Amino acid sequence: MAQIEHVVVLALENRSFDCMLGWLYPGRPDFDGLEGDEANLWHRDDGSVQRIPVWNDGRLSPEAACIPAPDPGELFDDITMQIFGLHPDGTPRMDGFVDNYMRQPGDGHDPRAVMHCFVPEQLPVLSTLARSFGVIDRWFASAPCQTWPNRLFLHTATGGGEVNNDAIPLPFMLPTVFRRLEAHGADWKVYFHDLPQTAALADLWLRIPTHFRFFAPEFADAAADGKLPQYSFIEPRYFTSRLLNCIPNDAHPPHNVAYAEQLVADVYNAVRAGPAWERTLLIVTFDEHGGCYDHVPPPAAVPTGSTPAGFSFDRYGVRVPAVVVSPYVPAGSVPRPPQDGPPFDHTSIIATLNVLFGLGEPMSPRAAAAPDLLSALRLERPENPGPSRIDASAARATREETRALHHQPANGHQRRMRHPAALLPAMAAQAAAHTHRAKHKVRRRR
Repeated sequence: MAQIEHVVVLALENRSFDCMLGWLYPGRPDFDGLEGDEANLWHRDDGSVQRIPVWNDGRLSPEAACIPAPDPGELFDDITMQIFGLHPDGTPRMDGFVDNYMRQPGDGHDPRAVMHCFVPEQLPVLSTLARSFGVIDRWFASAPCQTWPNRLFLHTATGGGEVNNDAIPLPFMLPTVFRRLEAHGADWKVYFHDLPQTAALADLWLRIPTHFRFFAPEFADAAADGKLPQYSFIEPRYFTSRLLNCIPNDAHPPHNVAYAEQLVADVYNAVRAGPAWERTLLIVTFDEHGGCYDHVPPPAAVPTGSTPAGFSFDRYGVRVPAVVVSPYVPAGSVPRPPQDGPPFDHTSIIATLNVLFGLGEPMSPRAAAAPDLLSALRLERPENPGPSRIDASAARATREETRALHHQPANGHQRRMRHPAALLPAMAAQAAAHTHRAKHKVRRRR
């Protein structure tokens, strides 16, 4: 087995596999990408029907980098329509994306927006990593749900019992893989930009002062010093700050994907230049598809329990991009899960950590079934150095761009983040006080 001592995960927001990587390897038989003739029908209110094919803008202007705009639907009912269409019969035909988009509230919806897919030249960082190492075309969101249930699968191996962001009670009272790592002697850190979604996990509140760090400059510094923990989880910037002149780099529509490219480059460059490069596995993925088109139907999944909405989490969500980076990963590879087994999903990360660090019994039936990612590390030695550095061309946001984003309506993820944002100062103070009391008790015992 490859000698992996550090796992780094960057989880971006709301893009499908076809949207970001569908045209990575045109015509390659072992890669399930776009052929160019994929389409959805738009059933207009007047009874007419229009065919809307997949397409590309041809350039990466600031406007094209933000497609689709406005934000597509991502509620459970929206995703059900996207997968099964207007008249569901149980067959996932992936033909309801345009119809669902054109039924979203508000004005300015172009039926072509959700069928737009980038070409590799427009996403040079993600595409370069995918070609230099491995791209997984069988990684599905853990559930056909919004951001929060899928991010819960990343951290707890379950969806929290609800299908939409707003329905999930806060704080999350679920055991996490972070504390499981800690219990088995492995260190971890959450590196974040503005507000970590993981702070809504009550299991981590007492660790906020010690295990949560700002991404810049602390992630790069730790990588350069060879001091990354066994598990690093990176959260992108979710919010616009006019004060700091910063805009989101999470790729969530309609946020500019060029800033997400810059973040991917920053993470890779830090890991690649560090002394632990040959012992590190980097995973770049997205939490859910965000309403963007994908042509591959999600398969059935191991259920994780019924919900008030009547859904037992017995099927996966739409495919999302996933790139695995390590000098043990052959360049140009397309790792697949074992034949006739479950596909990769977010719980594959937990399954991988479980194998690497000996975490004991699986955290959930889904985690028990999930294939780990070590099969992607097929080289006997760390002999694939990859690019020594990847330079992204994203410029600093202009004040006009920041101002425009500041006035856009908040997306579902941002709206849900407001509650933990209000709680965070109190949570951090409580955690700091608890840590202070614990240290005081230790000193008194001495």
